[in-house]
Amino acid sequence: MNRREHRASHTKAKPKPVQPDGAAILYESALREIANGRHADAEGCCHLALAIDGGHAPTLNLLGILALQAGQYDAALQWVSRAIQQDIQPQYFLSLGTVLQVQGRPDEVIKVCDKARALGLESPDLWMLRGNALVRLQQLADAVSSFQRVLELNPQNWEAANQCGITLQRLGRIDEALACLDLSDALRPNDVPTLLMRGALLNALKRFDEALVLCRRAHEIEPGNSDICVKTGIVLRTMRRDEEALEWFERALALQPGSRDALHDRAAVLTKLRRFDEAFEIYRRLKDSDPSDALADLGAAHLNLLLGNFDAGWAGREARWHLPSSYPRFQQPMWQGHPDIAGKTIVIAADEGLGDTIQFARYVPMVAALGARVILAVQKSLLPLLSNTPGISQCIPVSEAADLAAVDVHCPIMSLPFAFRTTLETIPAPVSYLPAPDPERIQLWEERLGAHEKLRVGLVWSGNPNHLDDHNRSIQLRTVLRLLDEDAVFVSLQKEPKAEDQTALQDASRILDLTSQLTDFVDTAALISCLDLVITVDTSVAHLAGALGRPTWTLLSYTPDYRWLLERDDSVWYPTMRLFRQRERRDWAEVIEEVRTNLHEMIARRTVVSDDPN
Repeated sequence: MNRREHRASHTKAKPKPVQPDGAAILYESALREIANGRHADAEGCCHLALAIDGGHAPTLNLLGILALQAGQYDAALQWVSRAIQQDIQPQYFLSLGTVLQVQGRPDEVIKVCDKARALGLESPDLWMLRGNALVRLQQLADAVSSFQRVLELNPQNWEAANQCGITLQRLGRIDEALACLDLSDALRPNDVPTLLMRGALLNALKRFDEALVLCRRAHEIEPGNSDICVKTGIVLRTMRRDEEALEWFERALALQPGSRDALHDRAAVLTKLRRFDEAFEIYRRLKDSDPSDALADLGAAHLNLLLGNFDAGWAGREARWHLPSSYPRFQQPMWQGHPDIAGKTIVIAADEGLGDTIQFARYVPMVAALGARVILAVQKSLLPLLSNTPGISQCIPVSEAADLAAVDVHCPIMSLPFAFRTTLETIPAPVSYLPAPDPERIQLWEERLGAHEKLRVGLVWSGNPNHLDDHNRSIQLRTVLRLLDEDAVFVSLQKEPKAEDQTALQDASRILDLTSQLTDFVDTAALISCLDLVITVDTSVAHLAGALGRPTWTLLSYTPDYRWLLERDDSVWYPTMRLFRQRERRDWAEVIEEVRTNLHEMIARRTVVSDDPN
């Protein structure tokens, strides 16, 4: 073998080195370009890679991500779909889900996430994507579960903690929401939206001092933020520190003169402070800048009613139909006093609270007197009480009202004063207008109460904790206990006392608490019929006792709900009711002392009568 043949033989026998994949090299180059912020160069590398290997799945997926970042969503969808066609990798499904999410296709996002999980992808990003899609679909409880799974996989994920807290808040799970947002705050301490959300939750939990600290902390971070000033003022309002709240709303307006939130809240505080002309001026300003502002109409309407201007007040309250409402969606027209409804079928439906329904049920027989067939639709808890209302053909749950057939018109029960164009002089105010409670139920309560040797006094000191004005309407039980010095039998009518009152109630041995045996409003009506007097804050019990014609003393805040008007100590709605009002100091202790003095005199008069042999 000559030398040339030997070299050829040697060369042929030597193995060739493996050549690197050109598409893979260019893909890695594209990643480096992205890391350096050169996205256009990265895209160029990707296209060179595809020129070598048109089916290189990592490059196809990367082009989809680049298109997504550039806002080219249709192109992104095409690139990622091609990647999946070449290689079914779980991370490509994550890319696909992200594209579908920004395109507003949450149903498809869920399917893609489930497919990726079935292929073995178990990542925080996947669960986060799924949770956000579920939020868009209003499947909030399932969304919470997804966010919680993110936190199990990565306890430091701020976005998951934040979104979980916000979603829990929407579900009304306030304590859980606060725990999530506490974690969010720990992970990112100076995030102002998180601070404000935590403050709002603490405010809802009536942990006012803590809420105020967070609002002020947010203000230190962003002193020029008008919204923070508004939120601070709202907390101070719920603490009944109206003058301080007003200062914060004014700060908000100095920073953002057209802030509608600040203007609405400022008007509300001015109303509480009885600076009515200034409040009216704000509502006028709001309407001038936005004639469709229904909240301004409603605020001015309530102020007019409080001042006795019923014509403007009842008409103005109809603006509430331009706001979100849980009122049934009727196909039939709403009746507002016209046209003639003789021979027609009308549904009168509850549209606000329990006390409101009881108060305005007085109008139902007046509608029947117009010759209409009346169907009354009320809250389920009021069905037993109102099912025998004079003039009605049937009484049904309000939840079933919209499904009724053969109905001509409907009318919200709170719109009846407007329909009848009620003035102060024409308020229908019979001594009682509810059917008398069942004598057997009354006898049962008489037996439970025992001998009637002393004055029997029913007590209600607290209202619905979810009412927007609860902080002004309710009284702590310990403030009311001063009444127990009087020689009477005190009977609790207080259902579900607040946590801070439960201990005081257990210690107040002089209060007879039979509320566990109150099964419905009919039972409460029967018990009230056995009492000589009901002393109550502004709650549904005040309306129930007044509607039954029982002696009732109602305790009111300095600037109360519109229906109680101002100054007068009688009620234009309930002839047997007496009103006890806070003075300018807004001190409940003063009100309780006035009640105690009058109760002492009432007991003394009763004693004199009972001792009189004639």
